[in-house]
Amino acid sequence: MKTITATNFKFPGQKSFYKGKVRDVYNINDEMLVMIVSDRVSAFDVVLPRGIPYKGQMLNQIAAHFMKATADIVPNWITAVPHPMVSIGKMCQPFKVEMVIRGYLTGHAWREYSSGKRELCGVKLPEGMHENDAFREPFITPTTKADVGHDEDISKSDILKKGLVSNEHYEQLEHYTRMLFKRGTEMAAKQGLILVDTKYEFGLYDGKIYLIDEIHTPDSSRYFYKEGYEERQKRKEPQKQLSKEFLRQWLIENDFQGKEGQKIPAMSDEFVLSVSNRYMELYEKITGEKFVPASEGTDPEKAIEESVIKYLGEHSLVKH
Repeated sequence: MKTITATNFKFPGQKSFYKGKVRDVYNINDEMLVMIVSDRVSAFDVVLPRGIPYKGQMLNQIAAHFMKATADIVPNWITAVPHPMVSIGKMCQPFKVEMVIRGYLTGHAWREYSSGKRELCGVKLPEGMHENDAFREPFITPTTKADVGHDEDISKSDILKKGLVSNEHYEQLEHYTRMLFKRGTEMAAKQGLILVDTKYEFGLYDGKIYLIDEIHTPDSSRYFYKEGYEERQKRKEPQKQLSKEFLRQWLIENDFQGKEGQKIPAMSDEFVLSVSNRYMELYEKITGEKFVPASEGTDPEKAIEESVIKYLGEHSLVKH
């Protein structure tokens, strides 16, 4: 199965190109962004050496699904999805923080808690909690947005003190974060899932806040199965979850956490396929729709290029 782990397009009107951990982003005339969601996979802020079949398509389509479902809460950057792996939209000025919201003590929060810490991003955590317990109410733990290396936890007071975001904008970001998480929680519940934690990114366009990047995908969010959650907690058993956490756990078990000197373990064909199947399971579970792979018979790079050029031409974004 072919995977797309790198792109090198030269689109009409292209001003610049940015390669993120997973996304390749093309700036068109300083007006629009063409975002191609590759099949790359990252964990612990490191891109792993092998691509995951269909991952880009699944992530792009999940994000588009939830962007559409939350557009009444906050406007978002997407204006079109001309190909299953591509989103095109407004070029926003990103805020320098990512808004992480947590409903349960798991993942990074649990790793911090189990090491003895009782405060996360300025928020005090109660004693006596167990892994995967629900918090009394969801709380926000922002991170800095690192261009290179690891994002770092940061408190609201430090964000304001450093001038990363104005007080007025930050209040709006918190409001949107809570509203989006509430909507995501409601949508997940209808599918028999619990939205455990997630992150949102925002930017400014013409002075207005827009939701950017992705939303409620397995790369940015964690889900538990609702059925059996309480019983598993009582027995202190691991929760059945749909997220990238299983990939992180596999890496930890193979002595890799993105630290200096550690070597990325080899990923077998069987393991790569199992990761793809996990993503597919989440896609179908969270959207309630059957996953349909992009046409197998076509050259994916050519199909992507043609779809983008067609859209740019139709919307007069190609300047002669």
